[in-house]
Amino acid sequence: MQIYAVIMAGGYGTRFWPASRRALPKQFLAIGAKRALISETARRLKGLVGPENLLVVTGSEHAALVRRFLPKLPSANILCEPVGRNTAACVAWAAAEIARRDPRAVQIVLPSDHVIEPASEFRAVLRAACEEAEQSGALCTLGVRPTYPATGYGYIEAAEELARRGTCSVQRVARFVEKPDRARAEEFLKSGRFFWNAGIFVWRSDAILGALETHAADILAPVRTIRSQADAERVYPGLRSAPIDVAVLEKAAQVRVLPIGFRWSDVGSWAALPEVLAADAEGNVASGGAALLAHDARGNVVHGKRGELIALVGVQDLVVVRAGQLLLVMPRDRAQDVKHIVARLAASDPTRL
Repeated sequence: MQIYAVIMAGGYGTRFWPASRRALPKQFLAIGAKRALISETARRLKGLVGPENLLVVTGSEHAALVRRFLPKLPSANILCEPVGRNTAACVAWAAAEIARRDPRAVQIVLPSDHVIEPASEFRAVLRAACEEAEQSGALCTLGVRPTYPATGYGYIEAAEELARRGTCSVQRVARFVEKPDRARAEEFLKSGRFFWNAGIFVWRSDAILGALETHAADILAPVRTIRSQADAERVYPGLRSAPIDVAVLEKAAQVRVLPIGFRWSDVGSWAALPEVLAADAEGNVASGGAALLAHDARGNVVHGKRGELIALVGVQDLVVVRAGQLLLVMPRDRAQDVKHIVARLAASDPTRL
């Protein structure tokens, strides 16, 4: 079984402004990790997928960053999107490229900016998913066992168990559900049948290409004509923008989920850092290498560069982010609202994005 992996490294990580900027997005930052998130993602695949079988799909302006953080990656394995068109286009291009190299290869597709531990357990589940995909031809995804009624994740409802791969259960996917409200999320949690959608997929090249032909031919057909960067520049602006879940997985017949129980976080906002970083005795966490000096301060999240000191006195549940000449301060429970600052800057001062 020949295994390839595709790291999706597009996007600007605007929820992590001002540390995450257009010139250096979230996936290239050490947020909630010792190394840049994209570097950690590649390291987790070590022993399962080598650099020669690793592809990264990223924005054209970030190709140099990919080479910087993944120096062993062959240049031909960096697919540069001239414009973002969501994950369906990303998956289709990578699948077509891998199929040209090995039509029967198994592909692992995963985001570049998640925190997952321990890596050994993650690789074990990926191996099980690869076996299932290779032998059954199904489209496989990983589902995270929910620990609280999250409203910020999509959900997967699992049906009966179809197989076991080692210690891993393989279940039929009954349906995908978009981000629910609080009441529905509580119902999902109580039922025990629902999992968070981790956005991590495993499939054979021919299986995903067949599903794309059936459900998203308008994306796959033009993408298959790409043989050079000039082709990508010509094709991409005209592509429909859609997530792979909506474009294909929600409609496909053979979709299976492998539940996972180890530590997983998509680190979706500054408020999520206490999920992945050790806190001090008062629940404060520091990211990015900055030192934190807190007096009578509780439940705060700070981020800054190594060598910087952030001091807090008499405050609680704040996010404090220093990035060069930019400073962000907000309540932790308003972390999603950084999007409003980003929107205003996009209109008035885009150089600060």
